[in-house]
Amino acid sequence: MADNQGRRFSCGIDFFHVPDLRVAVTSATEAGFDFVCTPISHPRCKREFIEGPARNRGGLFAVPDALLSGQEWSSSIVGKISPWILPDSVDEATRYNSEKALNQELSYASHLSLPAITVQLNGGSVARLASILNSYLNTSLGHQQVWIQVPLCATNNGNDAVRDTALEDPWGWWNTLRSMCSFHKRLGLVLEVTQALPTDVEIDRWFGEPIKCLSFPTSIFRTNKKGYPVLSRGHQEMAKRFFKLRIQSIVSGNCQDPTKNQPPLDDYQKFVRGYGDYLQWPLQPLMDNLDSQTYEVFEKDPVKYARYEEAIYLALLDRIESNHNETYYGNGNNSIGFSVVMVLGAGRGPLVKATLRAGYSLQTKLTVYAIEKNPNAVITLQNLKAVEWGDQVTVVSTDMREWEPPCKADIIVSELLGSFGDNELSPECLDGAMKYLNEGGISIPSKYSSYLSPFSSSKLYNEVRDCREKDRHPLISFETPFVVHLHNVHIFSDPLECFSFSHPNSGSGSRSNDRYICLTYQSPSKDTVLTGFAGYFEAILYKNVTISTVPERHSEGMFSWFPIMFPLREPIYVKAESRIDVHFWRKSSASKVWYEWCVTNPYISGLHNPNGRSYTIGL
Repeated sequence: MADNQGRRFSCGIDFFHVPDLRVAVTSATEAGFDFVCTPISHPRCKREFIEGPARNRGGLFAVPDALLSGQEWSSSIVGKISPWILPDSVDEATRYNSEKALNQELSYASHLSLPAITVQLNGGSVARLASILNSYLNTSLGHQQVWIQVPLCATNNGNDAVRDTALEDPWGWWNTLRSMCSFHKRLGLVLEVTQALPTDVEIDRWFGEPIKCLSFPTSIFRTNKKGYPVLSRGHQEMAKRFFKLRIQSIVSGNCQDPTKNQPPLDDYQKFVRGYGDYLQWPLQPLMDNLDSQTYEVFEKDPVKYARYEEAIYLALLDRIESNHNETYYGNGNNSIGFSVVMVLGAGRGPLVKATLRAGYSLQTKLTVYAIEKNPNAVITLQNLKAVEWGDQVTVVSTDMREWEPPCKADIIVSELLGSFGDNELSPECLDGAMKYLNEGGISIPSKYSSYLSPFSSSKLYNEVRDCREKDRHPLISFETPFVVHLHNVHIFSDPLECFSFSHPNSGSGSRSNDRYICLTYQSPSKDTVLTGFAGYFEAILYKNVTISTVPERHSEGMFSWFPIMFPLREPIYVKAESRIDVHFWRKSSASKVWYEWCVTNPYISGLHNPNGRSYTIGL
């Protein structure tokens, strides 16, 4: 099934018992379902391995593998572990039978090459279950997933939400199990939607977990005026939030498609589609020359260059008004209305174009210098100069730090900002370039600040854990910041300002760009797990013209920057409403810049990336 934007949603149907699996699969496919959830064994086939009438019973405990093709087993069937299996039961016989039966069903599921199997959790006693699953996950071949099924929020027999004790916290059940399984990447979640709606805090906490499916029981559907089953408005809004994670759905019986009526994608959503939780190394344009496709992607941003053009326009307007008031501060041989603008790191010219448009709008004369170190991008600049710009623009092929300009600038414009603001070494580049600026001249941007938020994400923790390089220590990836479009993530505290930089700076170029800060956060009202910190930035281009990637103030439609992520080597369990202290450093040497970070509350973590041993930014 798909929505009106062509996005594909996968939906399965859950059966308590399937008398004829072939018929069930065919019927489900014809009805539009993508897969079938079915018990691995017959629901009445309770095995007894110690004593009892079933101990010596012969016959099959499950359907034979030849009933379906290998392709059908591996793509159309999700197996369900028998609900009577309770390996953590206080009764010894039940516990022994359950352990034997669980291993038997897991082995058969592996034999069938099922894509996933579901295991129901009903409480927080999961030690023996975790031991069996951990052994299975680490010894079985293939990519079979284990989906742990828990209610979205705990309920009693009357379907009322139960939220008064930690023992009745389904997230706590899940967290205990997955922690004992070392956050295994093949461990996922099926959340059972309950009649009682969870709170926003409870929903937010699930967003950091590896949710695979929402399970909709028919009991929560209502009948509308036309006789069709529908969800309540509250359940619909909740489901829409979860479906943004691109998860699947399961329905226990007949139903309407719960993924219909999704809102259309805007330009930003279209751009980020497919990038969710995909780890990328931060760019280092000072050390590496960007390729043409990277330039092309950035140039398509509908917001960034419009904001830059607005800032340049206001700066030029202030210069014109200042000249008319005879307080002109520019070059002595400049006439009124004449400005020198230097574009540092011009790339393929989008900021040069924005500068020329702003000057044309004000009918003011401009001399523009486009400085670019990438010789391949310089070819594009020289072509634009020959075809469009003419003598108004001078193209300079050099590193901005090594240039000897023929005059000083009234305005310096640059787009050297990274996902964390300063992580592409804008402070070092612009501090060195301030010698090109007239006294009282303008730098665009004039100030930028980085921000950090704590988050929980099993998905990203496993992505980082799997991001290993040959012949390098496996923990190096946990000391490396990654650029990533955060998707399956629970950000559980508002971002706090980290480092700030201004240009021209107050030290006239002599002030150090090394930084240190300790940030203190308050965890939410529910227990959670801390797996890393998300980094953003906000920049003042000129006066009130800003760009921001901070979620609450994100420049709508701007996609040039994804957040940056600083992972932790080990997840940290955080109790409700407790304090989180994290320390961040920005350090430098003659040849490189790097970040270091560690947590000191609620637990002390090791220092990440000391002396830049795993990740540095080359000067």
